[in-house]
Amino acid sequence: MGRSTKHAFRPRNIACSYATQGCRQLFSDRSGLTRHLHAKHRSIAQRPAPPRPASPAPSTSPSSREPSPDPLPPPSPGSPLGAGGSPPRSTPQPSSANSGSHVEWSPPPAPPPRAHPATSYYPFQSRAHFELADFLYRREQMSGKKIDELMQILACFFNEGQDPPFAGRADLYDHIQLIESGEPDWEHFSIVHNGPMVDPPHARIPAWKIKEYTVFFRDPRQVLHNQMANPDFQHDSDYVPKRVYNEKGQRVYKDFASGDWVWGQANALSMDPRNHGAALNTLILGSDKTTVSVATGQNEFYPLYLTNGWVTNSVRRAHRNAITLIGFLAIPKTDRQYSNDPEFRKFRRELFHTSLQYIFERLRPYMTTYYDIVRCGDGYYRRVIYGFGPYIADYPEQVLLACTVQGWCPKCTADPNDLDTGQHPRRSHELTAAHLDEGLSMRKLWEEYGIISYLTPFTAYFPRADVHELLAPDLLHQIIKGTFKDHLVTWVEEYLVLTHGKTRAAEIMADIDRRSVYLPAIVGHLPPQMVRAISAFLDFCYLVRRDTIDEDTLAAIDDALTRFHQEREIFITSGVRETISLPRQHAMKHYVRNIRLFGSPNGLCSSMMEAKHIVAVKRPYRRSSKNNTLGQILKTNERLNKLAALHVDLTARGLLDGACPHLPDYVRQITDIDHSDLEDDPNMERCASSFTSDSSVTIRILTRSFNPAAPPADGSQPHLSRRPLNDEDEDDSGAVNEHDVQVEVVLARTPVRNLPKSLSNLSQHLGFPTLPSLIRYFLYEELNPGSGLTGAQAGLAACPSFDGRIKIFPSAIATFVAPSDPSGSRGMRRERIRSVASWRGGRPRRDCVYVSKDSGAPGFGPGFRGLYVARVQVLFSFSYLTQVYECALVSWYLPVDNEPDPDTGMWVVAAEMEDCILRAAHLIGVSGQGFLPQGIGPEEALDAFCTFYVNKYADHHAFEIAF
Repeated sequence: MGRSTKHAFRPRNIACSYATQGCRQLFSDRSGLTRHLHAKHRSIAQRPAPPRPASPAPSTSPSSREPSPDPLPPPSPGSPLGAGGSPPRSTPQPSSANSGSHVEWSPPPAPPPRAHPATSYYPFQSRAHFELADFLYRREQMSGKKIDELMQILACFFNEGQDPPFAGRADLYDHIQLIESGEPDWEHFSIVHNGPMVDPPHARIPAWKIKEYTVFFRDPRQVLHNQMANPDFQHDSDYVPKRVYNEKGQRVYKDFASGDWVWGQANALSMDPRNHGAALNTLILGSDKTTVSVATGQNEFYPLYLTNGWVTNSVRRAHRNAITLIGFLAIPKTDRQYSNDPEFRKFRRELFHTSLQYIFERLRPYMTTYYDIVRCGDGYYRRVIYGFGPYIADYPEQVLLACTVQGWCPKCTADPNDLDTGQHPRRSHELTAAHLDEGLSMRKLWEEYGIISYLTPFTAYFPRADVHELLAPDLLHQIIKGTFKDHLVTWVEEYLVLTHGKTRAAEIMADIDRRSVYLPAIVGHLPPQMVRAISAFLDFCYLVRRDTIDEDTLAAIDDALTRFHQEREIFITSGVRETISLPRQHAMKHYVRNIRLFGSPNGLCSSMMEAKHIVAVKRPYRRSSKNNTLGQILKTNERLNKLAALHVDLTARGLLDGACPHLPDYVRQITDIDHSDLEDDPNMERCASSFTSDSSVTIRILTRSFNPAAPPADGSQPHLSRRPLNDEDEDDSGAVNEHDVQVEVVLARTPVRNLPKSLSNLSQHLGFPTLPSLIRYFLYEELNPGSGLTGAQAGLAACPSFDGRIKIFPSAIATFVAPSDPSGSRGMRRERIRSVASWRGGRPRRDCVYVSKDSGAPGFGPGFRGLYVARVQVLFSFSYLTQVYECALVSWYLPVDNEPDPDTGMWVVAAEMEDCILRAAHLIGVSGQGFLPQGIGPEEALDAFCTFYVNKYADHHAFEIAF
């Protein structure tokens, strides 16, 4: 029997060489650091540019029309709160706490004195104790029983008389409770029914009338203080309203501060001279019931969330503690016999509004002229005035908030039987009050105006707050789940059943499922008008989901909505629907105005609250004992908030920089790495290569033009991602936090092994015998950019000779700006492009990519007219005259027409031109009216079809470049 191998413990105590620039990755050996540097910090600023000068691309990033002086000038007349001319995310000049006038610029004041030394990890003994507590409770969420067991095991490694880091779960929990930072303590109040108990007399009293309903909440003012003071947000906050314009002079709507609503609020406040110099911060609320367990008793919770209008959309979407759980509202329940009782339904509505009014009552004094002095994340103190901003909710909760009848629009007075015809007056508190003053009966108000007259929205009790205006657009429930999934997809299935019968309809639906992408999959199975209706809706969906929206985009949104309303009539004429008057579809008519008011809707989507449900409700519920679960959820959230707050505080004090010491003498900080000669990983899995192609091929350089180390236009500092990339990663696509490039494509860190050495033999092995000639053509074009000839036109005799070695790579990493998709706080996203002979032991994988055209190419224009689509056959690099070229051998797909397909709105290409690879592309085979043969999957599609749709709906970035 063989002896077991002894594995030595290696502490992870080698810090990244870029630790001073924000990277906190740690390693246990130098090879790991080398791989990390090669994959993560391969700065394009250090890579020599190709000899051919690149044409600068026109800038499309929004910019402020006003200049950006530093410090800011005094307020100009008419600007909101004296700060209307501020550029995006600039730091307002400090103001006097007494007069509100601007004072001379100075560095941030010293922070208030601390109760413990600045180098203390209090209440933990050391960094290691904090890291262990944070790992066990917040990151791993280990149960208390397992924590006890782990401490018993760790005690076995200590000498007699020495204790493990914590005595057990109770000791760990006590340490967490001693953390002084974190969210405020939970408070509660109770509400009971105060109306008649029985009607008629002597009848049984319903249980809901005698029950006491408890609402738990946190002080919203203290929660806002914590959010405003968070140093993580100091570069991602808009302290003043802003108006942003693009190079065309058009308004650009992005973050909440770029909208008209907050600008108008600030203007209104600035009418009072006492408000000059103050900063307006708005409360953005969200609430939504969530079910955590159906099988064990329909356990429902009603969480209430709070974020603020200063933080940018990208931070709010990135789940960086910008959204805080501030309450659990009560959910009254009753027996089935009383569920539709008008008195019970009235009490349920009143309970909701009364609870919200009470929770935010203590903020009322700070909503007019009574200032709240707050120390913000950038170290400055500001006088803050609060106000209610958008409320994020789905349709059932919107009508509850607006006190309108189900089926009516909570934002306008459109007839519920014909919601989308014409324009209608907007609802407001004033309009409701006017109807009440007319003396109309409750029944008339209910039936003819959709008003629940016995209720008053909670916002009516606060200044400058009208819930009808503040209801935010909801992409998730109105657009994605509502209109698309619940309406259009359901109607398509109903049409197929009506037209073909259930059996044939099931066969067609199975064929659609095999094609995987919905829009091109239904072509041939549905009437063209029905395809156009869904295409128009998808255009609307992707346009309103953009991170940055200008006037041209707003016009395109209106056009897409008009086309959708026209084309959806097919569902009526085909017999699927009798009429179409649905509140969630009607909400699409309000999107343009809501965008002008509140900025891009992707920063106000209920999907953020759904994601918060998982962290704040569902996971704490799963780790509870399932007995008195709400109390345990509150306690778990309290501890999680304390650990997160202490982590932010320790990071800001620099106490989490570098390695967590194993033994102080052994801590090493490697700073002398030679970045110009990074080694390959010898343990990298080898990838066999064998390529064949019948298509014409061309060599293209991976990235032609760079934006090296350019600071963001908003003046903020770039952030570095903390996650290393490995070639072995199953799925390394996703959000990243770098912000130093517009587009970058770099090869994987390790080339393919065991390939022929000579270029001629290698080209034969790859299946491209013309590769040596293609490289010479490529070099001619690179070295002679002004000749006006291609390498093939000049002839091989005029091309440089090359017989050097080339390295073949299995993949490349594309990093690009895609803020409309899930991305880092700076809008960056990464994906891997692969070209391998066998993908996971199966067929070859040759990914498709978008390739940008030269601006002078024939037919060059916006969108897809400025792009080619190509299939990557080989990824390789070689050196010539000290210049390293990272290239791809690609085969091309050319458009079959000069316009997109009229039904789907997607371009159709066929396999067959320059210049830099932009990112991966998604092609979908054009199937026509026939069924897709069994066995044709994504791996075979590129070889099985002759023509392809270019899927502009693959993600939002693809929609923005391939229209």
